[in-house]
Amino acid sequence: MLPSPRLRAALAAATEDVLVYDLAGIAGRYRTLVRELPGVAVRFAMKACPVDPVLATLAEAGAGFDAASPQEIVQAAATGVPLELIHYGNTIKSDRDIARAYALGVRDFATDCLADVAAIAEHAPGARVFCRLATSGAGALWGLSQKFGCSPADALEVMAAARRAALVPAGLSVHVGSQQMTAEAWRAALDSLAEVLVALAGRGIAVDHVNLGGGLPALGCLDKHGRPLEPPLDKIFAVLREGVQRLRELAGGRLDVLIEPGRYLVADHGAIRTRVARLTNRRLLDGEPQHWLYLGCGKFNGLYEMDELQYRLVFPTHPADGPTVPAVVAGPTCDSDDAYAHREGLVRVPAHAASGDPVWVLSSGAYATSYTTRGFNGFGPLPELCVPASEEDPHER
Repeated sequence: MLPSPRLRAALAAATEDVLVYDLAGIAGRYRTLVRELPGVAVRFAMKACPVDPVLATLAEAGAGFDAASPQEIVQAAATGVPLELIHYGNTIKSDRDIARAYALGVRDFATDCLADVAAIAEHAPGARVFCRLATSGAGALWGLSQKFGCSPADALEVMAAARRAALVPAGLSVHVGSQQMTAEAWRAALDSLAEVLVALAGRGIAVDHVNLGGGLPALGCLDKHGRPLEPPLDKIFAVLREGVQRLRELAGGRLDVLIEPGRYLVADHGAIRTRVARLTNRRLLDGEPQHWLYLGCGKFNGLYEMDELQYRLVFPTHPADGPTVPAVVAGPTCDSDDAYAHREGLVRVPAHAASGDPVWVLSSGAYATSYTTRGFNGFGPLPELCVPASEEDPHER
């Protein structure tokens, strides 16, 4: 997926390392989502891109926010969205954080266990809770199958306990894993939601909403072998539309539906302008000579997800059809994890790349800021540049 003309112009104009966001592109991707899933409300997963202008753009477009901490709640509220459009979506919460979120005005809390329900009842009396169901995570680059969620049987007990504790057992949620590449994962999650929805109704508990969680994939990255990721997005949307209709029918038509996209909205409309630190040729112990391309940024200041994917690299000062060499691509720190492709495959890079040459890292807008350190080895987080949404691109898919 090529960057928009706006993004290309900003990358070309940059003379230092910078992370660029195309706000018009992000707004366009949001419009695509609400067109594909009519009647489904969007709560942006803030962890994917906690950048104020991005949040403001999405808030203006109509999104609410999935926050995972009191600090994220404060940042979301600063956009001016009504507090009822912000929920505390983290099932892992200390007593102090529950109380802080409640004091800030949030009334919707994710949960997945009895201990958390008891804590919410004590520190957020009368709050609304939605129970997260566990999924296998199959088909996703990051499965998220262990730390969050509960079984359907446990969900019934969690929601019953919430009712006994004078909380409102308001909803159910799922998460099929980040960068989910199959429609089947969504179908299985929707089946699980339907099962629990019916079972809750049998216990006299009628939830008012279902949260489809995150997992919608970005389109422009490569897998860790360097092959294009080609998620069946049209099929995923079709499965979601069909599933939403089914859930609403089971609920007698009275059911709100939410979704929590993160990377789908921002990844492809963010890119990093960095530079070549060095292209070198090294021989490891008893091995063959190997080219290594060191960039000005890496795992600890923008490219954290390099363990599971490769980013598309553009070398604007080198001809696309010029000579190349296969190389391991790595960041600038003295940490051996700050590299990719050395186990799974190599990246073709310009044979004459020189220190200081600009490099564009495409589809890197998701998690580039949230995972960065304060400056590991002295390599600090990238500054951010947001291109204003001054014009619209009708082809944001």
